[in-house]
Amino acid sequence: MKKATTLLAALLLSSSLTFAQSEFRKLNQQAADAYAAKSYKSSGELYDQAFKQAKAQPTSTDLYNAACSWALAGDATKAFQYLDKATTAGWENVAHVKQDTDLTTLHADKRWQPMLAKLEAAVAKVEANYNKPLKQQLDSIYASDQGGRLKYEAIEKQYGMKSPEMTALWKEIEATDARNLQRITKLLDTHGWPKKSEVGNTGTTTVFLVIQHSDLATQQKYFPMAKQAAERGDLSKSALALLQDRILIGQGKPQIYGSQLHTDAATGKTVFSPIEDEAHVDERRAAIGMEPLASYAKRFGLEYKGPVK
Repeated sequence: MKKATTLLAALLLSSSLTFAQSEFRKLNQQAADAYAAKSYKSSGELYDQAFKQAKAQPTSTDLYNAACSWALAGDATKAFQYLDKATTAGWENVAHVKQDTDLTTLHADKRWQPMLAKLEAAVAKVEANYNKPLKQQLDSIYASDQGGRLKYEAIEKQYGMKSPEMTALWKEIEATDARNLQRITKLLDTHGWPKKSEVGNTGTTTVFLVIQHSDLATQQKYFPMAKQAAERGDLSKSALALLQDRILIGQGKPQIYGSQLHTDAATGKTVFSPIEDEAHVDERRAAIGMEPLASYAKRFGLEYKGPVK
């Protein structure tokens, strides 16, 4: 009986841990969905609940996202608390913090500069053994790559999608992308895909972003290198999935993970590009840490009801 009782206790413990983790993931996803729906206070409250779950293991990104939700909800104190926790958990993207319009309301707060100083000091400690010239180069590329794109929503809201201002923004983005691509392809051809141990997660992600924004031939050329980087842990599997989907769509084939959307010429609406074996797309997404397609759709103001039967 003792052996059976011990086994039952182990099973119950395993079950409770799994439940706790699933509750954390569920609440975390609901918080992200609320953010996408611009229900920022609800998003912040859901993040609060998620992080209080037993065995919750929020990443620095989860904590940073909570800070963004609370900043947009008008609660600067909670926003700074989560930024501090994100720093402690290993958030490293200083350039993004400085550019992120979600945090604009915090800039005039007396706590902003001390927060940045603490973050920069923490990052400097982590980066002590990095390839600093290469890291600085990639940080500069990241800032320019994201700089124009972070203006997109505000310009669309103020001037409209087909406005001269939007046209000018896209010209700016395209010119920046062309300059960045020259720098990144030179790096890849001479150095290879950089490792996290050299440049950190943001550095390796920057290389992906520039290749993702390039033409099909360039994407195809460097995909094997990106795949090798993902296999050794220097690029996230979800990032590789986005690049793979984009290449497939560019080749006129169905995508695998449902990451790509386009504007339907007949209706003018944003829709998902064709997905191979769509009935099982969420299984493939979950296997590499991607959110369900319905949640992803909400980020584009869409309601995804599953494959058409």
